[in-house]
Amino acid sequence: MQSASGTPHRHRHVYGLLMAGLGSILFSGKAILIKLAFTHGANAETLIALRMLMALPLFWGIYWWQASKQKMIPLGWRDQVKIFALGFVGYFFSSYLDFLGLQYISVGLERIVLYLTPTVVLLVSYFVLNKPISRLQWYALAIGYLGVIVVFIQDASSTGSMALLGMLLVFASACSYAIYMIGSGEMVRRVGSVRLVVYASSASALFSVIQILIYDPAAVFAQPQQIYWLSLINASLCTVVPMLLIMIAINRIGSPLVAQAGILGPVSTLFMGWLVLSEPITWIQIGGMGLVIGAMWLLVRNDAPNKLKGQNPTRPLDLEGSDPLN
Repeated sequence: MQSASGTPHRHRHVYGLLMAGLGSILFSGKAILIKLAFTHGANAETLIALRMLMALPLFWGIYWWQASKQKMIPLGWRDQVKIFALGFVGYFFSSYLDFLGLQYISVGLERIVLYLTPTVVLLVSYFVLNKPISRLQWYALAIGYLGVIVVFIQDASSTGSMALLGMLLVFASACSYAIYMIGSGEMVRRVGSVRLVVYASSASALFSVIQILIYDPAAVFAQPQQIYWLSLINASLCTVVPMLLIMIAINRIGSPLVAQAGILGPVSTLFMGWLVLSEPITWIQIGGMGLVIGAMWLLVRNDAPNKLKGQNPTRPLDLEGSDPLN
């Protein structure tokens, strides 16, 4: 009886891990597609507008499907304003900085820097919100940033002096999304993750349209065919689909295990960059990536007992891996 009852649970666990891993890999493919789009002459402003405009109907399709299954509580104007602001900071501005940074660095370094987002949440929680950080978390922070420095040195040797600008832009993207993670913690519980993502992405799409109208209104309609196909794949397979996979995985196995499965993200990006973009893989890169992954594993290990006790003083990993736009 115990074996029979345990089998569905094991299957649920395995499927959850597979969904989390696949979602992380698909998320990481975004950087590959953006790099390919740059080779066809597209710019960051056009790419982010196309991505958001193509993803928006898919997001709202998910929302209407969710609304048909459960009643949505109407939101007050304060919540709407807050979600609008979160959409700007966490989705539009963060994604735009990331797109800009990808012009100057490899996809491997970009994904590793973004993978540090939970450490940024941890630091903001400590310095701004006066939340405690354990000794183990400090060790994880030091190891993680050391790993990024190692990979950056390797990247700078092959991409030149602009690598520093690219890394800073991507790190600013991680900081912007970290602010979103902290600000959305309460909103997720009250509004629901699906509605928060849909509303915030809608705000991001609006900002993207305003930006491209100011920058070059005709650019959205004057791109080569390859740009539209790459943007469609980016919006669907690398944005909406992984979002669903990650959300289902969190429901099945919890965010700590989803965060651990997220390790596949930077690893897969490194090898996809080598396979698709001919970006070199060196032992220095692998070593630096190993340090970053080890640091994130320490954070997850430290975070899991807090969740089991119902306590989470810094909330560094609650939304790890759930970002549909980064």
